[in-house]
Amino acid sequence: MSPADAAPDFADRTDFEDADRGLVAGPANARITAPDGRVVWDFEATAFLRQDCPDTADRSLWRQSQLCARAGLYQVTEGIYQIRGFDLSNMTLIEGERGIVVIDPLVSQECAAEGLALYRTHRGERPVTAVLFTHSHIDHFGGILGVISPDDNVPIVAPEGFMEHSVAENVYAGTAMLRRGAYHTGGELEPGPRGLIGVGLGFTASHGLPSLLPPTVEITRTGQEERLDGVLLRFQLTPDTEAPSELNFHLPERRALCMAENATHNLHNILTLRGALVRDARIWSRYLTEAINLFTADSDVVFASHHWPTWGTERLTTFLSEQRDLYGYLHDQTLRLLNQGHTGTEIAEMIELPPRLANAWHTRGYYGSVSHNVKAIYQRYMGWYDGHPASLWEHPPTASAQRYVDCMGGIDSVLTKARSYMDTDDLRFAAQLLKHATFAAPDETRAKELLAETFERLGHGAECGTWRNNYLMAAQELRTGVKPTPITTGSMTTTLSVEQILDSLAIRVNGPRAWNHSLTMLWRFTDLDQTYRTSLHNGVLVHHPATDTSADDTADLTLTLTKPQLTDMLTSGSLDGIDHTGDPGTLATLMSVLDEPDPNFPIVTP
Repeated sequence: MSPADAAPDFADRTDFEDADRGLVAGPANARITAPDGRVVWDFEATAFLRQDCPDTADRSLWRQSQLCARAGLYQVTEGIYQIRGFDLSNMTLIEGERGIVVIDPLVSQECAAEGLALYRTHRGERPVTAVLFTHSHIDHFGGILGVISPDDNVPIVAPEGFMEHSVAENVYAGTAMLRRGAYHTGGELEPGPRGLIGVGLGFTASHGLPSLLPPTVEITRTGQEERLDGVLLRFQLTPDTEAPSELNFHLPERRALCMAENATHNLHNILTLRGALVRDARIWSRYLTEAINLFTADSDVVFASHHWPTWGTERLTTFLSEQRDLYGYLHDQTLRLLNQGHTGTEIAEMIELPPRLANAWHTRGYYGSVSHNVKAIYQRYMGWYDGHPASLWEHPPTASAQRYVDCMGGIDSVLTKARSYMDTDDLRFAAQLLKHATFAAPDETRAKELLAETFERLGHGAECGTWRNNYLMAAQELRTGVKPTPITTGSMTTTLSVEQILDSLAIRVNGPRAWNHSLTMLWRFTDLDQTYRTSLHNGVLVHHPATDTSADDTADLTLTLTKPQLTDMLTSGSLDGIDHTGDPGTLATLMSVLDEPDPNFPIVTP
């Protein structure tokens, strides 16, 4: 048997024993709802996973989904508890001298509040005395207003660069990432054997309200120690691993190690399918080595912000070592082959994992696949260009599709060929052909239905949960059209700095529409004691702190306002209630050149 054919032992129930260990109580309610009654999380949605695996799902992914479907309050070790199965991620609760330190409060406020209530039902009304964000992804900070209020005077701890990267991902590119994220998590698929069975990292993301509060304590170096509510935490900074801003931490007095999202029970993403900065597999592997050397000898349990813990010093050391080897192997072998002239697509077909890694359950590609991770590593080093000059100036998808279909003899010929490839189970090439057909003739329902059928079959056979969700979301959209993106990050804008808000405006400027406009504005923030100057020239909105406030007369419009007024003004486009001098039409001109992001843009149709 070759490494490519290797598979772990389905008779091994160790993961199930670990996932069930320490259960204190299951959820108190069948559903979690928003204040308006909308269901944001349904615990019964995973009930179908109690059945045997059907022929519409990969057996290995079904097993992983069964493990991720477990929900409730779990004890990790003395004084450490986790809320699992209440969202895509876990929320960890560390008991201190006066209350609890909350680690990574899920995606949404509603789910975090429900999880905290379950904990308090069984462990007492302990107050939240600190919050720690392990990294800059929304499923690890979005629920913060479900566990504390903005007025609570508790430390909020995060790694260096947290706000910069959380805003860059969730605001600057947030619209596109959320749209593609709907494919990634399969949140609009019907839960069940033919639809959503999980994302590999958890079941899916909740549909509640995300929030964000800025950190008050920053972790800037490995070895930094902080006592939170009497609990000693020793930190390891791991930038550019699973997130550009991330940390692990050790609890030496409790012999427990938290690996954030740097070591979970699957192969993670080097580049997530929803979009993100390409991660550094080389440094990821090295930080895992560092964590092993720093912490494992003094640890009895390792846990993370997804999945279930691993107990025992020897077992957790093996777990982390194999995770380390997994990312190191993918990195090194991709570089070896690209230096022999192979492209990312070619390397993705060539790489096989060593048998020991291929046979370990926790290295399987449920969330990130070997195939798309290899392409991501290639992209990090070599970029989008594969080196062939024909790739330099290709036509965009619709124009290319029209020409391919013409070359193949028209749409009827393409559909006939695609069906023949489907009949021989070459679904990969059938999908390529039908992509051209749907882009060349977007109103051709036969092409869309045939492509939907192809995607459905590909999805039902995928071991990677994110691949399955992408295929099945595409099939659903081809048949029923685009559904509105269920999550919005608009509730996070109040926590952005003025600089980040102005960055967000600059991203929205429609360059051609702004070419012939030239304007300058001065923004005086009385609540921040800050002044910013913005100028629009050549379709670019430039901003910087204003150091020469005596030059007010050179601004077309000067505003004196507070930061909350800025948010309201940009929403309404009105200067009502804001002190100003100069030409008020300047604001109208600026607003007229701003595009509104489209959260529901098409993906599988032109």
